[in-house]
Parts: sequence; C-alpha cells; structure tokens
Amino acid sequence: MAYVKIYTGRNCAYCTAAKRLLTAKGVNFQEIDVDQDPTIRQEMIKLTGRQTVPQIFIGDHHVGGHDDLVALNRAGKLDQLLQGNS
Repeated sequence: MAYVKIYTGRNCAYCTAAKRLLTAKGVNFQEIDVDQDPTIRQEMIKLTGRQTVPQIFIGDHHVGGHDDLVALNRAGKLDQLLQGNS
C-alpha cells in the first residue's frame, strides 16, 4: 500500500469526508493539521500551490483535494494508485 499523507484543518467537512473514504478503503494515512502551525500551512501551499484543505498525497503524487479523491475513486483509479501503480 502506498504512503498517504493528508493535510487537514479543524472543522473541515471535506477533510472528514476524505479521511472517511480512505479509512473505508483500509488505508493508513498521516494526517497533518495545518491549523496547528502556520509554517505547516505554508509548507502545504508551497508543495501544492493550493491554500485549501484537504490536500492529499499518495506516494509522491499530489492527488488534490476531496473532490479530486472522489473523482479518482469513481473512475476506478484510486485503488490502483493506492497499490503504488500509477
């Protein structure tokens, strides 16, 4: 299973939904709360070019946010990416 990292924020419904989808697929992930430290939010912005959460990485691949994750799942490509096959 590929390494998954998700940048999240408190009280973020999209973050909760993304984590729920990953958990339902049996994925262990590292959650990084950008509300804890402004430097972490800046790191996320530098890595992704986006300011919104969640921001999801599967391996070295930046998936994007919740809607991007759901789109990958609906297209049948999420499981393949999670298995490390891009």
